[in-house]
Amino acid sequence: MVVGIQRVTMADQAAELLLGRITSGEWNLGEKLPGETTLAPQLGVGRSTVREAIRQLAGRGVLTTRQGAGVFVAALDVRDDWDTVLQRADIIAVIEARNAIETAAAGLAAQRRSATDLKRIKRALAERQIRRSAIEEHVDADIAFHRYVVAAAQNPILDELFDSFTPRVRQSMIEMLRIHQEFGSDSDHDAHVQLADAIANHDESRAEELSRSHLLSLKNRLK
Repeated sequence: MVVGIQRVTMADQAAELLLGRITSGEWNLGEKLPGETTLAPQLGVGRSTVREAIRQLAGRGVLTTRQGAGVFVAALDVRDDWDTVLQRADIIAVIEARNAIETAAAGLAAQRRSATDLKRIKRALAERQIRRSAIEEHVDADIAFHRYVVAAAQNPILDELFDSFTPRVRQSMIEMLRIHQEFGSDSDHDAHVQLADAIANHDESRAEELSRSHLLSLKNRLK
């Protein structure tokens, strides 16, 4: 286990050394890098570590590997913070899963909601409107609203799916809002008002479309 940790650390260090040489202009855009046997002694690591460092930089968009030709410079700097790229990928996966659960639930809620369900949805909507100053409070109020929509679908499996997924949803939404530093806009709230209205009016197709559209807009913000 210790050896593995050291090897990853060496690869990280080798990747940063290579990146530094690229950003300093040692190689031009599109230029081929020296082979592993040349780079390894220059970086003070083994060839397997060089390969891992190249894989890291390829994943970050800096290098590209052409089969049978070698490794070439694809960008002169990192295109984006790598942690943020990974974070965005995870958030997108969560949003896609939310779409599968919540769009179906919205349509069923429009069919099956009771008067009590509608009161809970509208109460959560009002709470969501006033929780717009702090990210975590806003996310919690938003999740509560969507939880009542799912509950109104009267489907215990959807309830279980949503509840088991809630911690992951909460963390991902907080991360997304921290990336963008903007939330709680009037247009965003209006989209939730329209969803509540569609459910109140038993408009199944409209509820599904609004839910799908809202989640797609969240996904598109991360691209």
